[in-house]
Amino acid sequence: MFSLFSGPPLAPGTEAPDFTLPDQDGKKVSLRALRGRNVVLVFYPGDDTPVCRKQLCEFRDQAKVWQAKNTVVFGVNPGGAKSHAGFREKNHLGFPLLVDDGGRVADAYRCKGLFMTSRTVYLIGPDGKIRYAKRGKPDPAEVLAAAV
Repeated sequence: MFSLFSGPPLAPGTEAPDFTLPDQDGKKVSLRALRGRNVVLVFYPGDDTPVCRKQLCEFRDQAKVWQAKNTVVFGVNPGGAKSHAGFREKNHLGFPLLVDDGGRVADAYRCKGLFMTSRTVYLIGPDGKIRYAKRGKPDPAEVLAAAV
């Protein structure tokens, strides 16, 4: 059967693939450097589209919750730094948007679709293992319930 996606998301309990990507300001973000914290990765198809905006704004609106749970949030897609910076500023996101040029990290996380990034949310625990993985637009409360 033909699939637009790279199979199911990586399973909870799996070691999260390490990466280093620039954010919208060019600052390098490395998963390895975030050990000891929960990390939410929101892979989304595009900046400034209705569903993507809503999803990322829902995480923005839960900032006090994720900050209290020793958690950092990142949006990830192949859009450029300028697009990310404008989208982030316009929506007052308060967390970085990572530039996954070429979709290398999306591919490692099984989020690289045939035509665009497959909307997928991961929560990686302080030990570097995936604690939550789901396609679509899960409620931030559901995602953050997996934080330790």
